Amino acid sequence: MIQIDALPAFTDNYLWLLQDTASRRCAVVDPGDATPVLNWLEAHPGWILTDILVTHHHFDHVGGVEALKQATGARVFGPARESIPGRDQALLDGVRLEVLGQAFDVLEVPGHTLGHIAYYQAEHGWLFCGDTLFAGGCGRLFEGTPAQMHQSLQRLAYLPESTRVYCTHEYTLSNLRFAQAVEPGNGFIARRLSQVAEWRAAGRISLPSTLALEKASNPFLRCDEPEVREKIDEREGVQQRSPAEVFARLRAWKDQF
Repeated sequence: MIQIDALPAFTDNYLWLLQDTASRRCAVVDPGDATPVLNWLEAHPGWILTDILVTHHHFDHVGGVEALKQATGARVFGPARESIPGRDQALLDGVRLEVLGQAFDVLEVPGHTLGHIAYYQAEHGWLFCGDTLFAGGCGRLFEGTPAQMHQSLQRLAYLPESTRVYCTHEYTLSNLRFAQAVEPGNGFIARRLSQVAEWRAAGRISLPSTLALEKASNPFLRCDEPEVREKIDEREGVQQRSPAEVFARLRAWKDQF
């Protein structure tokens, strides 16, 4: 049995810790800081960190990798198209790897960075997507183009709706406020925003999400929806825009929101 917990780091990062309760082995996703993981290991004697999964090269996702590798001997997996400290295996699209006895498929999802990858476990429906897809939003385009990010998000949206979305930042509340500005008539967004506000006020995290939730309330997955397109027309002038062009205008708006 695998248990998945979030270890908070910095101001809003989550390091996802996968724990095999039978073998007392664990793995961590995107450890930007080694301290939360080392503290957990110290508090759980007998557990061994065997694997580190990295989605992209930004420091808040890799800053703790080398210290953890040195302390535990864990294997480091990361995208082949980026420079990842301590990486043992470089991963390209379509590669399947085994971690804690679980098969993960590697999906290349450029946009936030050019070499960004996600890890998908089909049997249990887990998606570790770094900074590509957020609950209620998506990552900024630091390296890729809007077209690339839109295509990456569409690729993730084709996964089963029951897929659980383990992204790496607690941005849900601000993302849903933007979603409500995009679709003020969407009652589902209003209800989700209210729920997440209650959770955060109580100190509860808002993750993981599901793809079903995201497809109903995340504007970046809803570029074909009439209300989303009409809002962009209202702001930018009426045009025949492709979904990727709608996405580009949404992302530019969110950058200033």
